[in-house]
Amino acid sequence: MEEKPLRVLACGDVEGRINALFNRVNAIQKKSGQFDLLLCVGEFFGSSPEAEAEWEAYKSGAKKAPIHTYILGAASQETVKYFPNSDGCELAENITCLGRRGIFTGASGLQIAYVSGREAQHEPAPSHCFTSKDIAALAAPLLSNSKFRGVDVLLTSQWPRGVWQYGNSPETDTKFCGVSSIADLADKLKPRYHFAGLESVHYERLPYRNHVVLQENAQHVSRFIALATVNNPAKKKYLYAFNIVPMKNMDPAELIKQPQDVTENPYRKPLKDGKKEKPPPSMTGAEEEPAPQFFFDLAQNKPQHQQRHGRKRQTDGDRPNYPKQPRRPPQPTGPCWFCLASPEVEKHLVISIGTHCYMALAKGGLTPDHVLLLPIGHYQSVVDLASEVVEEMEKYKGAIKKFCKSRGQRCILFERNYRSQHLQLQVVPVSMEKCSTEDIKEAFMTQAEEQQMELMEIPAHTDLKQIAPPGTPYFYVELDTGEKLFYRIKKNFPLQFGREVLASEALLNIPMRADWRECKCTKEEEEDLAKQMRSDFEPFDFALDD
Repeated sequence: MEEKPLRVLACGDVEGRINALFNRVNAIQKKSGQFDLLLCVGEFFGSSPEAEAEWEAYKSGAKKAPIHTYILGAASQETVKYFPNSDGCELAENITCLGRRGIFTGASGLQIAYVSGREAQHEPAPSHCFTSKDIAALAAPLLSNSKFRGVDVLLTSQWPRGVWQYGNSPETDTKFCGVSSIADLADKLKPRYHFAGLESVHYERLPYRNHVVLQENAQHVSRFIALATVNNPAKKKYLYAFNIVPMKNMDPAELIKQPQDVTENPYRKPLKDGKKEKPPPSMTGAEEEPAPQFFFDLAQNKPQHQQRHGRKRQTDGDRPNYPKQPRRPPQPTGPCWFCLASPEVEKHLVISIGTHCYMALAKGGLTPDHVLLLPIGHYQSVVDLASEVVEEMEKYKGAIKKFCKSRGQRCILFERNYRSQHLQLQVVPVSMEKCSTEDIKEAFMTQAEEQQMELMEIPAHTDLKQIAPPGTPYFYVELDTGEKLFYRIKKNFPLQFGREVLASEALLNIPMRADWRECKCTKEEEEDLAKQMRSDFEPFDFALDD
């Protein structure tokens, strides 16, 4: 029989508003019943005379906390005076300071790890700061236990740096938010819940996994929750209630259940055998496959259909007027054939330009309507894209699918993130009369098996980021149903694999066109094909309406 869960409240910075906090806790408990404990992160005490007077009532015993309350140590020099012992002690009835850093294990078995204060900027560290030695001393005894799976709760004053990666964005300036030492600690301790304060905002990150899909055994997920200041004028959330059964008492199968919105771990780079994975040649700039498609230079004249609709594009020297992106794409190490502002591109193959993405006819395409979807900025793969680029890429995918359906075609998409510098999402229409979705799927699975590759089937709405962290070499196919087939590339991957499958006798039956080099046209022929495709796609081109 599963143990009854503990009922826990977590709170952000109190900053001396102790009466307001406990009045709110009383109201919650009156409505919802008694909670077992209250955990406070950030700065508990205030420095004003009013805050000192409030605290004196609890310290003297005139008032009593309505719940077992555990707080972190000082986060500023002004509040150090409230803590007689940096190692933790009872400050008043029902109010306990946990101390500088350590592990607190309750009678129930709930394991709480904690680090008080801010990261020290110099040695010797002030009493309201922690050092790398504190972090190491906290983690070492836990990690040395071969049976260690993680802690139930982690309490820190500061945020972990980069916790927002792969997840939803917080309402704060992340440029100066959080520290790497806390991120490293959270990565190692794998807390089921991690609470932090000091930023005066409420931020509940999507849960993230603690294992690499298809490479490691499934583990529990972690949830990071930052809480605002008590009684903040903006009425941002500062109290968080949750139920938890201590990890040591849980059924392992129940513990590792993955919620639908789980994301990749924000603190990790791709690992292999415990070491940083050696990037494929494309990441070092060596052995780049000659680019099979080329597009246009913005410094030249705009394509006619763009001029007709009054769409303006900046030249290389202009400052782009795109909305600011949360993270700028990395800049290419050398000439890139696919960055829209690059002088290496040819202009005549463009079909449509959006704000963050564009569509162009494939040079040496399998079929006359074989196109590419590409980001305007320099992104290597789908999993590297910023959120607004992903959003527009999905709009282009939706538009091209509608376009294909209107012509009695299925839309097959594939990407090879291997020996390529810039994302090229290949889109090949296939006649519905010629083959079914199952035919296409079977052809990919069969040819992969013949080459000793195992294509994994992935549900339609799965985010590739959950399976392939940025930097992972992979190949994936998206069928017209939305279902994906995925292969994590190890070595010696056939560069033309996607084309070879689609060109095979089982599908398009044009095996002689498997290699793009055998499908070259003159520039005049390419211009005619692009002009026709531009005209055909125009009714579906949302970019022309912007």
